[in-house]
Amino acid sequence: MRPFEYSDETISEKELLIALPSMLIASGVLSLPKLLAMYTVAADGWIPLFVSGITNLIMAACVARFTMQFAGQPFYSYASKLVTRPVAWFFTMAFCGLFVAIAALEVREIADISKSYLFHRTPVEVIALSFLLVVVYAVCGSRAGILRLNLLFLPIILFIFILLLSLDIKFIEMKNLLPMFQTDMKDYMRAMPAGIGSYSWFGIIWFYIALIKKPKKLGRKVAKVMCIPIVVYLLFYVACIGVFGNMVTANMIYPVVELAKEAELPGGIFERFESVFFVVWLMAIFNTTAMAFDIAVYALNSLFRKVDKHKFVFTLAPVIFLIAFIPQNTESVRSYDSVLNYFALSFSLFLLLLFVTVQKTKGVKGNG
Repeated sequence: MRPFEYSDETISEKELLIALPSMLIASGVLSLPKLLAMYTVAADGWIPLFVSGITNLIMAACVARFTMQFAGQPFYSYASKLVTRPVAWFFTMAFCGLFVAIAALEVREIADISKSYLFHRTPVEVIALSFLLVVVYAVCGSRAGILRLNLLFLPIILFIFILLLSLDIKFIEMKNLLPMFQTDMKDYMRAMPAGIGSYSWFGIIWFYIALIKKPKKLGRKVAKVMCIPIVVYLLFYVACIGVFGNMVTANMIYPVVELAKEAELPGGIFERFESVFFVVWLMAIFNTTAMAFDIAVYALNSLFRKVDKHKFVFTLAPVIFLIAFIPQNTESVRSYDSVLNYFALSFSLFLLLLFVTVQKTKGVKGNG
């Protein structure tokens, strides 16, 4: 079957803005409450989560405001004007490697979690390969189609998340959330990496800005949509602490999954609500993985324009699969996730500072 081709590969501002929270709401939400509860007292983990969210919000808005000047141009094109072609080539390859690593992380985490809760007897490699093949099929199609798919998936994802939280409200005990502000500053700083890593994949803006023709006030709009993952992460964290308490949450592997297992629809109509949550969560991970894979292919296509897109897809797919199984256990996956998040954040910050400085120095103009 041939994939459906859109008449063009341009997107609207709305499609980019929907893609941003879709990229950030990924596998990290399932274990985030545990990582925060390990270093904080009661529900104090909301503080580093909120502070890191606002920090990333400001950075994402600044990146959007800067790249808006070069709308319609691929990353390699406007980077070449700013820092010469060899340096731009290196940065583009770095982004390719980063998003290949992100796709591999999502494939590995979805395989591990699916095996733990759904497919106990299925080898984790088979689960990962099955998911990756679906992602490959999507990436082989239209780039605009992947982004437009977020318009369909994100409202469903947010609706189920809100429904889950509303069903668990009755289990929340206020004593689990108190006392407040009892955590030491040193422990707040130890919890900060978990929060920062949850929002650090906004780097898709560097590339997908090329698909928009004339964006307006994109920085403000990006700041607004960045509030969506911040609110989602805060609500899930508070709900986990309120239902399970700090100590229990810190000893769970995936607290949000356990939260879904607690939920029941009134009247006992549907007792296994976690099955619905898993389906919707798979949609969220699919969005993230497909966009990460697509940007890696997009980066290579901008460097090697004469090479067919599908060749890059089928070349990178086995690389992603192999990288996904480099970590040997859950702790190794978590360390890999942490390193990846820090690199994504620091690399975007470095590029933003470098490009703004060079633009001011050289007087490089955008699209006007």
